[in-house]
Amino acid sequence: MIARKSGGSIINVASISGHIPEIHGGAYTPSKSGVIGLTRLLAIEWSKYNIRVNAISPGPIMTPLQRKAYPSEKLLEARNSAIPMGRHGKPEEIAKAAVFLASDDAGYITGEEITVDGGSQVSMFQLVHQLAGNK
Repeated sequence: MIARKSGGSIINVASISGHIPEIHGGAYTPSKSGVIGLTRLLAIEWSKYNIRVNAISPGPIMTPLQRKAYPSEKLLEARNSAIPMGRHGKPEEIAKAAVFLASDDAGYITGEEITVDGGSQVSMFQLVHQLAGNK
């Protein structure tokens, strides 16, 4: 994009785990934190080339790999109850966020991170109330 002087949009995929450590996740949390930092740095450095750089941070998205992590319906229901919207996201919901960021409708957005997580990242107090039995 720089060499062609064409401008454009770069969309990095981070994760809410870039903000909230995923216990026993190894290098996943630090790598996703790095993606968020890289997104912000490149947004500043490459804006002069008319290149926008943003990130999407998915939360729990129901993919085949994610489904394997919850082998029983009871375990899946427990996980879903910890999500304010009560369900896992769908891959197409991430795709729609990417389409928006790539579009001219997002023409003045750069250096941002869109979190698509059904409220998971901001739900600590909801979880506390659920654990206490106060739905």
